[in-house]
Amino acid sequence: MDWTGRRVTALLENALQEDRATQDATSRACIDPAQRASATILAKQDCILSGLGCVQRILEIYAQLDPKAASRFDVRNNPEIFDGVRLRKGISIAVIRHNARVILACERTILNIMQRMSGIATATRYYVDAVAGTTATILDTRKTAPGLRLLDKWAVRCGGGTNHRLDLSDGILIKNNHIALAGGAVAALEAALRHRTSALPVEIEVRSLEEFDQALQHGAEAILLDNMTPEQVREAVERVAKLGRKVPLEASGGINLSNIRAYAEAGVDFISVGALTHSVPAVDLSMRVQPA
Repeated sequence: MDWTGRRVTALLENALQEDRATQDATSRACIDPAQRASATILAKQDCILSGLGCVQRILEIYAQLDPKAASRFDVRNNPEIFDGVRLRKGISIAVIRHNARVILACERTILNIMQRMSGIATATRYYVDAVAGTTATILDTRKTAPGLRLLDKWAVRCGGGTNHRLDLSDGILIKNNHIALAGGAVAALEAALRHRTSALPVEIEVRSLEEFDQALQHGAEAILLDNMTPEQVREAVERVAKLGRKVPLEASGGINLSNIRAYAEAGVDFISVGALTHSVPAVDLSMRVQPA
C-alpha cells in the first residue's frame, strides 16, 4: 500500500479537513500549545490489523495543513506488528510521540480509518478461513464506501482476500441491467466480445442453468453464478469440466459464513462477498494519550 500516493494523500487530507482538525476548539482552549504527549493505539478486541501506515501519513499531512503546529514527531511499532497480522485484545499497535494538540486533532481520523480497515480485514479472514482447503478464492466487490475504495480494497487483501474490479475500467462484467438495455444476454455478450478494446475477459452474470448454458454457447470467458444454490453451482462446475476449455466461475448472492463452505466445496473458482466492505462492523481500537 502506497500511503504517499496522490489518491491516498487526497483521501486522508479530505478526512482531516472534514473534521476541521486544524481548528480543534477544545484542545486550543485547554491544552498548552507547547505540551508534548505520548499516545498508544491499542487493540480492544482480537482482530486482523489493517491501516497501520495511515498513522505516520496523517501526521505528515496535518503538518502541511498547519505549518505553525509542525514539530518533530515519532511513530513506533514492534516489527512484528504490520498490516495483515492477527492481533490479540490488549496489544499495543503503535506509539506516537508528538505535540499534544496535534495528537488530539488527528486522533479520531486515525482511529476511524484503522477501525474500518481492520474490520474489513477481520471479516475477510473469517471468510478465507471458512473456505480453507478448497480451491475457492474470496473476492471483494465494488460495494465500498464512497471515496474509500483504495483503503477498503487494501484491507481485503490484508485479510487474505483477493480484489475483484478496482473500478469500472478494470474489467468487463455484464450484469442484469446491461442485459436489459442491450436486448438480451446473447446480444450483450456478442457485442462485448466484438467491441472490447482491451484484453480484458468478458464475464456475464447468469441466474439459472439455462442462462448458464446460453452464456457458454456464445463465448463467455467467465461466468458469475448469481443467487444459485450450491447444487446448481456444482452442476455448472461439472458442465464446464466437460467443455475442454477453462471458464472461471464465480458464485455470488446470498452467500454468508453459514453457507459459504458448501459453495466452496461445489468447486467454484471464486466467491464474491459484498458484505466484506458494504456493511462490515468496525474493530474496536482506542488511543490512550498521556503527557510525555
